[in-house]
Amino acid sequence: MQLHGKIHELPKPAKLLVGFFILTLSFGYYTGLRFVNENTGNTTQGIEEHYMGNEADDSATVMKFKKTEKEIITTVHNHVVSMSLIFLVLGVLLLLTSINPMLKKFLMLEPFVSVLLTFGGIWLMWSGVLWFKYIIIFSGILMTLTFTASVIVILQQLFKKN
Repeated sequence: MQLHGKIHELPKPAKLLVGFFILTLSFGYYTGLRFVNENTGNTTQGIEEHYMGNEADDSATVMKFKKTEKEIITTVHNHVVSMSLIFLVLGVLLLLTSINPMLKKFLMLEPFVSVLLTFGGIWLMWSGVLWFKYIIIFSGILMTLTFTASVIVILQQLFKKN
């Protein structure tokens, strides 16, 4: 079954549905990034403090406590499941585009690696592997860049004139 380029053949109502879905999904994704920034300042130290606490730091202006195992399991579970579904839908939509097959494969598969590294990394860091905070921030940035590129490609392809 040939899927390459089929996005151009979708009827207008389907294109509108996909377009509004992508825009709404993006609003939610970037709101989540704002939440991450509010909690961590988008720094490795902020990530460590958010999950590991800062009660030993006398100069801290806001006291944070180490997350419980239940909180970590809930965070990891919720994010891995929901983000897997987000990237599955984006991947299916990317399958329908007419972009370079190698770029398409990268945009479809990379986010799953980043989800595992980011949220598995949070679990590992919480477990005491503190240097994993660098992997967490790198994989989170890569995941966001891939999300953004996928959204741009899908929207461009969706409304591209034949």
